[in-house]
Amino acid sequence: MIRESKEETGLDIKIKKLLGVYSDPDRDPRGHVISLVYICENIGDVSKNLKADTDAKEVKIFKKSELKNLKLAFDHNKIIDDYLKSCN
Repeated sequence: MIRESKEETGLDIKIKKLLGVYSDPDRDPRGHVISLVYICENIGDVSKNLKADTDAKEVKIFKKSELKNLKLAFDHNKIIDDYLKSCN
């Protein structure tokens, strides 16, 4: 997870905790996909390091207040909702 984050976004992160495991067989029409979602903290300089790489078309940092308004694929809005609930 740490290596993949660095590789695909340029960010150095620290894993804080596991948010959840998302494995509903109907969550992705292409097939059964299981996602392990972690809450992480950036530990590097975002302004210097943030960049999209091979698997990412673009990368952006969002404020928590902006997350509810995103239009995301599959069940990713549920994941965001679960994250926001965990912050309370």
